[in-house]
Amino acid sequence: MALIAWIAGLFALIGVIQQYIGVLIIQRFCAAPAPVLGEHPPVSLLKPLCGVEPLTELALESFFLIEYPVYQLVFGVQNPRDPVLDIVARLQARYPQRDVTVIIDSTLHGTNRKISNLINMYPSASYETLVMSDADIHVPPYFLDRVVSALGEKGVGLVTTLYTALPGTPRLATLMGANQINYTFLPGALLARKLGRQDCLGVTMALTKTVLAEVGGLEAVSNHLADDQVLGRLVRAKGYQLTLAPVIPATTVPEADFRALFRHELRWARTIRALVPLPYAASVLQISLFWAGLAVIFSGVSAWAVGLILFVLLTRYIAARRIDALLRLAKAGDAWLFVVRDFCSALIYLVSYAGDTVDWRGQRMRADSGKQPDAPKI
Repeated sequence: MALIAWIAGLFALIGVIQQYIGVLIIQRFCAAPAPVLGEHPPVSLLKPLCGVEPLTELALESFFLIEYPVYQLVFGVQNPRDPVLDIVARLQARYPQRDVTVIIDSTLHGTNRKISNLINMYPSASYETLVMSDADIHVPPYFLDRVVSALGEKGVGLVTTLYTALPGTPRLATLMGANQINYTFLPGALLARKLGRQDCLGVTMALTKTVLAEVGGLEAVSNHLADDQVLGRLVRAKGYQLTLAPVIPATTVPEADFRALFRHELRWARTIRALVPLPYAASVLQISLFWAGLAVIFSGVSAWAVGLILFVLLTRYIAARRIDALLRLAKAGDAWLFVVRDFCSALIYLVSYAGDTVDWRGQRMRADSGKQPDAPKI
């Protein structure tokens, strides 16, 4: 029991160290000078839509407010009665100067409905430079400047962005979802990139039509749950670089209850486990308060273990407040939320190994490794 307690305590300290390294990397990322864009190629911005969630209108409106010389907004839905069409119509009336195209097409091209939507929208994209972005993303006015500048760098074939979380409701489940994104995912994603990972994050995917055609078009990812990661791998396989744009948009966290949050985070967990099994297995070390709690239990509530969990809790809270300051986020929340968050994360981690099926907007899909099937032998 004592040995288990000491091991758990060691793992908790490793988690704290990871957190603080992540904070330092975020600080460097934010301190980097903003690029100056020499040319402004026209951009087709593709937004696949499905349904209405908290803050949907606010998120979509941010794309009408982008400051960029020439860009086209292409919205796509698969259901002609989708209520999001009313929001798009209101925004069109509010900003009549914007170049907006709306595609309503229920044609399916594979198991991934988001990609099917994008395939239906693609013929209406007027320009060579494409930016694909999720419906729940909130962007600053300089969003396209930063993304296009990154895409213009030598050797770059695909650009993606990190993201922070914007709670869509004041409920506890929503706050816990935002906590996970802002204080675990974000520093972890930057740390992984420093260690050599080049992940494509589906909130933003920017590339040219030429590069997209080289990798087989959107049809090449139409049967994959992790379409973003697969697209990134295909682009890199062609010899291009995958880079991060120096801008961090926000994503709405809409889940108002724990059941919805659990389904969403389990989908993330099983998808990541299928794509990168070893790094995912090691990610359990990030759950520092869970390990500190185990140290308290297995040590028989010894003084050193109680001191450890208080130390971990304090350092986690200070790190979160530092991230808030760097990214101009709302307050991290009460310290006890980090304890609940870590024990829920541990539960999701364990359940993620119990299967590979996920729920995505009511659709059952299988988390796969993202590898392309071998060509049939002749």
